Amino acid sequence: MGELRLMKGNEALAEAAIRAGVDAYYGYPITPQSEIMEHLMAENPIKTTGMVVLQAESETASINMVYGAAAAGKKAMTSSSSPGVSLMQEGLSYIAGAELPCVVVNVVRGGPGLGTIQPSQADYFQTVKGGGHGDYKLITLAPASVQEMADFLKLAFDLAFKYRNPAMILSDGVIGQMMEKVELFDYIPRLSDEQVAENCPWATTGKKKGTQRRIITSLNLVPHLQEQFNQHLVEKYKTIQDTEVMCEQLDCEDADYIIVAYGSSARTSMKAVQMAREKGLKAGLLRPQTLWPFPIKQIQSHLSHAKGFLSVEMSAGQMVEDVRLAVNGKVPVEHYGRMGGMIASPADILQALENFKQSIN
Repeated sequence: MGELRLMKGNEALAEAAIRAGVDAYYGYPITPQSEIMEHLMAENPIKTTGMVVLQAESETASINMVYGAAAAGKKAMTSSSSPGVSLMQEGLSYIAGAELPCVVVNVVRGGPGLGTIQPSQADYFQTVKGGGHGDYKLITLAPASVQEMADFLKLAFDLAFKYRNPAMILSDGVIGQMMEKVELFDYIPRLSDEQVAENCPWATTGKKKGTQRRIITSLNLVPHLQEQFNQHLVEKYKTIQDTEVMCEQLDCEDADYIIVAYGSSARTSMKAVQMAREKGLKAGLLRPQTLWPFPIKQIQSHLSHAKGFLSVEMSAGQMVEDVRLAVNGKVPVEHYGRMGGMIASPADILQALENFKQSIN
């Protein structure tokens, strides 16, 4: 068993970054994710693992520092919240276009605009539909516990390097700020420069005698070559969709009504499913752990018995569009959500589920 601690979600993720052999963190403070950088600064891992922790002058600077470190084959990451992540979109598109691995953490707060420091899930569109320009995708993990904040940090880097693609951890203010027991994994040594050169043959590790120049860029002014590259990305994304979907299912096998929810909304929905079952309403919960790739086939596997799907989100309705695309009109799909930092209680969700049932019948 690994080391057990009682930690905030943000702190657990930061500690996991140190233990995962991350080379560099560049960030800028914003509520409700500031504890990530605060924990890293307090631990000062450059003295233990050699990890660099730097507060940049802005979110724009942070993502471009990540770009540079990732181009050298280093494990680089940043974190922010909602409006800060908006400032990173151009850099994220460049990183995706250069096919570089990195991890970005978004502990979502309410918007639009400066909004509120309270939790939200209204950055779903920005994350899974590509908040920046061009045809690109972010591998997106959605933790629903402090334990997953730690575990998904390591997984995000594994996937990012496996596919040479940026990965996003899409959390929210509830998961980032709440405290739970977490089992921390053992330390993974940082890769040496020699190991980076061996494991990342694409990286710009310095010109050496007998080697070819390595130029990393997202610029290609020849149309047919740019199209070939875009097609290469399409094929890569298809592979990710076919092999990397993760979701958790609770009581879905015989459910008449299935709630689809992620993150903190899934936690309250889990209790709502239990309450529904106690009242004789056969409900289930499907929790996407990857928001992209989205669990389309897992949802479709229940179309033979489910009478409807209810997408529960802290937003005006974003993930519900992907649920509708997966269901493809076979059964009704509705949305229930709270906004502005308000959190739906299990009783609220149960009432929405009962209303949904009545509207179908």
